[in-house]
Amino acid sequence: MNSIVVNLMQVRQRIELAALAAKREPEEIELLAVSKTFPASAIEEAMHAGQSAFGENYVQEAVEKITQLAKLRPWLIWHFIGPLQSNKTKEVAEHFDWVHSVDRLKIAERLSAQRGEFPNLPELQLCVQVNVSDEDSKSGIPLSEAEALCDSITQLPNIILRGLMAIPAPSSDLAEQRKAFSQVQDCFKHIQTTRLIDPKYQFFDTLSMGMSDDLEAAIAQGSTIVRVGTAIFGKRDKISQ
Repeated sequence: MNSIVVNLMQVRQRIELAALAAKREPEEIELLAVSKTFPASAIEEAMHAGQSAFGENYVQEAVEKITQLAKLRPWLIWHFIGPLQSNKTKEVAEHFDWVHSVDRLKIAERLSAQRGEFPNLPELQLCVQVNVSDEDSKSGIPLSEAEALCDSITQLPNIILRGLMAIPAPSSDLAEQRKAFSQVQDCFKHIQTTRLIDPKYQFFDTLSMGMSDDLEAAIAQGSTIVRVGTAIFGKRDKISQ
């Protein structure tokens, strides 16, 4: 049995145990395999082990892999999870199913307009990225501005607002991890509660939080998508685009 298959089994077990510890159903949490910097062959191995959702950070690299795996497209769901520049939005609008890293209205507007250029494609699923730890080195909108940005995004065609995404500052302390995720969860619940009867928020159901080192804390605070790369594919080399 190859390492990717074994690693997937172990990560799924971690998700199940974390869900049960939080008194949640494991089926509530989706595993997103972060395949950035790894070849298309690694994605194919993971797919044959039952994994369908894959996350990519770099547009050019991702589009190359999506093209290589075109024959498998019906069985794969592609999530863009990295910082997104304006000049890259058209490629993302054309090739991806989800975008987790929308942190300003301009990006959402471009994705909306450009997705409309491909009428054969379904609406693009979007998450607003929040910078919960106020780190200068990270993308994301302040939590205090998330609600207003969400309201603006719901007015746009060809896209569906699904929820919030966050990457808190790294910490080895479980309590600190949970504290950061709790702030995002509170913001998410506030938006859900105050927009309960608004049909434009009917699909607002996603908290994209948690990675290889902190998925347990994220699941304890309501995460519905955990983004795991290293624990599945191994350590990666950094690339630049």
